[in-house]
Amino acid sequence: MTAVPSVVIVDDDEAVATLHERFVIAHGRFQVAAVAHTGPTALEEIRRIRPDLVLLDFYLPGLSGLELLRELRADGGQQPEVIAVTAARDVESVRQARAAGVRHYLVKPFGPAQLQDRLDEILLQRSVLERSPASAHLDQSSIDALLAGASRRPAPLPKGLSAETLSAVDRAVPSDGELSATEIGELIGISRVAARRYLEHLAAVGRVERSLDYATAGRPGVRYRARRASRS
Repeated sequence: MTAVPSVVIVDDDEAVATLHERFVIAHGRFQVAAVAHTGPTALEEIRRIRPDLVLLDFYLPGLSGLELLRELRADGGQQPEVIAVTAARDVESVRQARAAGVRHYLVKPFGPAQLQDRLDEILLQRSVLERSPASAHLDQSSIDALLAGASRRPAPLPKGLSAETLSAVDRAVPSDGELSATEIGELIGISRVAARRYLEHLAAVGRVERSLDYATAGRPGVRYRARRASRS
């Protein structure tokens, strides 16, 4: 079972940090490992914990968020995903954040839905990476999912579909076998009809493949598997 992604929240305003912590907890798929209010403390905590994600304010005492990013990059090794959560909206700050590898940028103030959309994107990106060997050739939809934070926002989902459930369905589709909508629904706790809607959407965007099962009586059943990466 995949470990719950860990998060370090960094903000000089304790009330704002607490609010952002509540937003993350409400999402339900991430674990807050630490909260820091100064640049040096944040750097120490990130180096100690090695979190999967950092919610990073730029205006910090002792060490700015951008300076902290440069220190982390200089360390080398596996880098955390970063969501900039800042009041900085000038072109130079955005340019420097992009140059430092930041793919998600939220301007304060923002609501829980905006942050949770970014968290959903990160979960989808993780699912693509976890299911793909390092040597795998990714198709265009997988590359778009990985780079969505850097290049563009994903297309809106059809009415009635949620990004969080879509991510859960996507992770449940096997790459080494096939499952029906009923089986996938049972795995993640949703109805067959709901699972089928999500699976058909994933098939439409190229994330899964469909096949017909003629072993069942009456109409053939539909089974799903993760789309094989193209090697062309």
